[in-house]
Amino acid sequence: MWSVSLRQPLLHPRPSDLNGGGSARQTRPAHSGAQTANRIGKLSMRRVCVPELDQRFSDVAETVNDQQDYYEAMVRHINNVRQLYGCNYSDTLTLAECLGKITEEHEAKYRISLKIKGYDFFLNVDPVGSSEEIMEEPLPPHLQLAQDELKGTSENAKAAISKGTALQELIGWLLRSKDQMAEQVKGSAASYLEQGRLNENLEENLNEVRRAKELSSGYRQKVGEVFTEAAEIAGASL
Repeated sequence: MWSVSLRQPLLHPRPSDLNGGGSARQTRPAHSGAQTANRIGKLSMRRVCVPELDQRFSDVAETVNDQQDYYEAMVRHINNVRQLYGCNYSDTLTLAECLGKITEEHEAKYRISLKIKGYDFFLNVDPVGSSEEIMEEPLPPHLQLAQDELKGTSENAKAAISKGTALQELIGWLLRSKDQMAEQVKGSAASYLEQGRLNENLEENLNEVRRAKELSSGYRQKVGEVFTEAAEIAGASL
């Protein structure tokens, strides 16, 4: 039997570790409604004293919590670009308005476009003219920051989407296997009282798995919309 409380969470809620990786990630919280696609708090699972089940529940919680961190970092990067160039805040994560303002502000000296390669998109900046002086001149600070923020947007969007497929398969298995898991939990209990506690933990975990399914679907949808818009903008700028 476990030496810890049967109600001890497998994973404790933890703050995102994406806030301290450089200036582009040290950002204020987003006020967009899209950020809550939708954060209701970190997932936490309880022990059912069947090692393989505890591991699967733990994997779901850890993966969705990571996906949440990547999603929220993506939102912060987008909002940083909006703040840099005075774009409107809204409940969407659109990039088009800000890219238009970036282009307009710097069109005298730079040709600006959004490029996409696979799941990576980035702000491409080419100097107008070809003199050596222009080519070697550093980018204006705001423009360099915009490049960094869009790179961060792309990296975190790709990381969030990569968590989705295997997670959905695992969630599907857990939700289909309730009766089987209940039998395994029953077999691991040393007493009728302990069986009751473990069954309660199993039910709570399944509720968390259902929440994980909803959260992960929301993240994947929002991230997918960002990729779709990036691809559309990149295609229009070819």
